[in-house]
Amino acid sequence: MGFIFSKSLNENMKNQQEFALMNARLQLERQLMMQNEMRERQMAMQIAWSREFLKYFGTFFSFAAVSLTAGAIKRKKPAFLVPLVPLSFVFIYQYDLGYGTLLQRMKDEGLENYGLWAAHLFLKIKFYWNIDMPIHC
Repeated sequence: MGFIFSKSLNENMKNQQEFALMNARLQLERQLMMQNEMRERQMAMQIAWSREFLKYFGTFFSFAAVSLTAGAIKRKKPAFLVPLVPLSFVFIYQYDLGYGTLLQRMKDEGLENYGLWAAHLFLKIKFYWNIDMPIHC
């Protein structure tokens, strides 16, 4: 008689464990999807901000380029064109960020660096089969 009750209890416990495991996997999967979506939204916001900033900075850069070029021609001093060098670097950077592939390159390099960092940590971990072996890093 007790065997019948314990058998059904064991089956119930096994079913509950399977259900809990399935729920944990589903929750983890949803969390990973949400994290990925939030990361994509942040990247989209960064691109949108960069494009908006580029509109204003592009206007300023154009005005400065025309004014400084006119001043350099009128006064016959090419030194007026020197401020255009750093301004052009900022303009090119913002253009690449907003309309180019800068974010993708940054993402790829970040994943590459993370992979190197994770591999470095993995090599430093002492596993039970290599506790006596020295670590050379």
